[in-house]
Amino acid sequence: MSKRVFIVGGTGFLGYHAALEFLKAGWDVVAAGLPPAPPTGILPPEVQIQLQDYTRTPDAELLYQLHGVTALVFAAGLDDRSTPAKPAFPKFRQANVLAPQRLFQLAAQAGVKRAVVLGSYFAYFNRQWPELHLADHHPYIRSRVEQEKALTSIPGLETCILELPYIFGRMPVPGWKPLWTPLVKYIRSSRIVFYMKGGTACISARTVGRAILGAAENGRSGESYPIGQENLSWAQMLSRLAAADGRQLTVKTLPTGLIRLALRVVHVAQTLQGREGGLDLRHFAPLQTANTFVDPQPSQTALGFVPSPLDEAFGETVSACS
Repeated sequence: MSKRVFIVGGTGFLGYHAALEFLKAGWDVVAAGLPPAPPTGILPPEVQIQLQDYTRTPDAELLYQLHGVTALVFAAGLDDRSTPAKPAFPKFRQANVLAPQRLFQLAAQAGVKRAVVLGSYFAYFNRQWPELHLADHHPYIRSRVEQEKALTSIPGLETCILELPYIFGRMPVPGWKPLWTPLVKYIRSSRIVFYMKGGTACISARTVGRAILGAAENGRSGESYPIGQENLSWAQMLSRLAAADGRQLTVKTLPTGLIRLALRVVHVAQTLQGREGGLDLRHFAPLQTANTFVDPQPSQTALGFVPSPLDEAFGETVSACS
């Protein structure tokens, strides 16, 4: 019998790349997402597209849809860029904890055996650097920490978490723009740019798709896998993006105190508008200017996936920003 995967968020950026990898591995794929449907030809015709808001779909209908599913992938929720009306945490908890918890409970009832959650590497650093109190300060990170606990404790469902860093690549939808578009515009503005110290783990979207497939096939229940590909300083990342754009770039490092001040100014503006960010900018500078690096090898070995070239993903990113 063929294996069947149900991808919530399957019509989005990471869901698209996951769907392609599952198809290559011989799985049947259901891509569930919000309308509108992707343009014809974006997803292969073998993918069953299901347009719906799962949070508003009745239990009986979800149970029917999940019957016969081998693995559930959750690639949805509220991300760290969101700035909802204050207080923010109830919105993040609803989107990232309570709503998927209901979905996963129904999946277990329907007989689904395995599940993969696309989480954040901020949850990993919450464990690694307790002195920063990340979950205490940032509503988004707190929701991701609670998400991991809630979704890996559903009886009968073997669930693992992928803690993802910053992701590069493209989705071949006309007019689609990566979240990196403002940064790419900035590095195109001059041959000398200013940025903060520190750095981050980076990964291509194709590699994320392979990691999702690996997690569905090989992931251990209850395990959180920090996923990475290359660790780059911010200056290296900006220079690699510029090189992919056919340009040379010099990056000058700004003092952390100036970064802290700029973030506080944005926080004041949010407060005056009655909004609250998923990341509390008053407490974000220590994390943003740190080396948020991840050893990529343990998760690649455990889940059995091979990365695709990161420079290729950088090229796709800058091309999509044009």
